[in-house]
Amino acid sequence: MNDKAFLSEHFSIVKNLLRWTLLIIPIAIAIGSMVALFLWLLNWAIHFRFQHPYLLYFLPVAGIAIYFIYKLFGGSSEKGNNLIIDEIHQPGCGVPKRMAPVVLITTIITHLFGGSAGREGTAVQIGGSIAQAFAHWFKLNEADTRIVLIAGIAAGFGAVFGTPLTGAIFAMEVLTIGRIQYNALLPCLIAGIFGDITVATWGVHHTAYHIDTFAGTAHWYSAYTSFDFLLLVKIIIASVAFGLASYLFAYMVHGIKAFFVKRVRKPWLIPVIGGLIIIGLTALLGKPDYLSLGIDPEYAGAVTIPSAFNPGGANTWSWLWKTIYTTTTLATGFKGGEVTPLFYIGATLGNTLSVIMDAPVSLFAALGFIAVFAGATNTPLACTFMGIELFGSQYALFFAVACFTAYFFSGHSGIYGSQRIGVPKTISQFSDSVTISEAGNRRQSYVQKKLEKYKPKAKDKRD
Repeated sequence: MNDKAFLSEHFSIVKNLLRWTLLIIPIAIAIGSMVALFLWLLNWAIHFRFQHPYLLYFLPVAGIAIYFIYKLFGGSSEKGNNLIIDEIHQPGCGVPKRMAPVVLITTIITHLFGGSAGREGTAVQIGGSIAQAFAHWFKLNEADTRIVLIAGIAAGFGAVFGTPLTGAIFAMEVLTIGRIQYNALLPCLIAGIFGDITVATWGVHHTAYHIDTFAGTAHWYSAYTSFDFLLLVKIIIASVAFGLASYLFAYMVHGIKAFFVKRVRKPWLIPVIGGLIIIGLTALLGKPDYLSLGIDPEYAGAVTIPSAFNPGGANTWSWLWKTIYTTTTLATGFKGGEVTPLFYIGATLGNTLSVIMDAPVSLFAALGFIAVFAGATNTPLACTFMGIELFGSQYALFFAVACFTAYFFSGHSGIYGSQRIGVPKTISQFSDSVTISEAGNRRQSYVQKKLEKYKPKAKDKRD
């Protein structure tokens, strides 16, 4: 009887694995192909602007075009990544097929005219949109559709950065703080791998990063252990700063958006104002370093993500300027993603902190690269694996320390408002599964109530 039960269980497992493999592979190939097209077009748009710098002055007009594209054709696609997260948590009207082409076109427009944005958001939305279409064609039930959507996120993320394992873990971790969707483990892994393979097959390559080897410093305890405890302390201190930078980014992108929505009556004017701010800042600084992705240099000596891995490759406030540029761009209606700018912010901040703390430059740039992203998306585990995939496993312990420290110090904030708090980071008032946006509203309400207590009471006026 036990043998029959054993065979029956494992036959069911094999059947389920085969089913998901056959189901996910075509979805991942379709997503990978779309992401490859997107990356090719994005590279063309960025280098075309390099050759024609005057295109920046048309950024406000591009903003109007993006606004009307979404108004006329976007529909619910305007919610972006949050729509996909909402659909996974609580299925509604679904992710529209139009999301993929609309976000691809508007992201290319944003970068063509100099907007400071990323590419992860576009890849994730492409993945979610295509995954939803396949789920409809295959007539999947609600539970399977959720898993396919999560796998779509994994395929898009893994394909756009060349990190298939990170894509798989990110898709399972990003939905709810403190919980991982293990029921989507195999589909996400398959999707991440085949999405990445598809992009490589199309001949699209990713930027390579590396950490320079550095000699350890002798300390009084070196006779007892080879582990550098002083370097670990420096990493923890830097990681606190990385977490606070994550919080600042999330706070600014949500705050700037709320500010303009509240004060500008005509919505199409918001991207115009945002475009004018970007133009004004660039004129003020006298250099275009903080436009677009920030990976390829527009001129010799420009501050980029790769340059931040070298001594003197970033200015003291490069991370803050990129924060201002990107939050303004995204909060005023331009499209793209947040992750690559977060890489830029983290790498340049790490470069600055390495000088202050007398630490290895490329190591701290790498730690900032993944840790600021970890804090802003609340995905410390995925970002630890990203460090291993991008930089190698030699410093895996340092990657984990940086990502988890930044995760805690970013607080209950994040760039995805629909992300839910499943397990609070600390004992707090967030005891139920609320979203990041709801948590922010609760904090604001709590602070207002506290301030009310300290307001001076109006005195009675007596004749």
